[in-house]
Amino acid sequence: MDHSEALTKIGLNILYFRKARGYTQQQLAEMTSYSKNHIQQIETAKATPSVIALLDIAQALDIPASKLFEDR
Repeated sequence: MDHSEALTKIGLNILYFRKARGYTQQQLAEMTSYSKNHIQQIETAKATPSVIALLDIAQALDIPASKLFEDR
């Protein structure tokens, strides 16, 4: 199965909420213990995030994880 569209949507939602909170990729990385490079790869759909990573990112952004899957 090809999930590239869903991964793109998740990445764009992370980017949207990160910028809405005024965080840089580096700041989000530090808040989640992931590397800046990994955050960048998730945002650009070049990496497939684990469920745990998505939960960590949502928690750092102070949003329900379900928001990462919404159409914007």
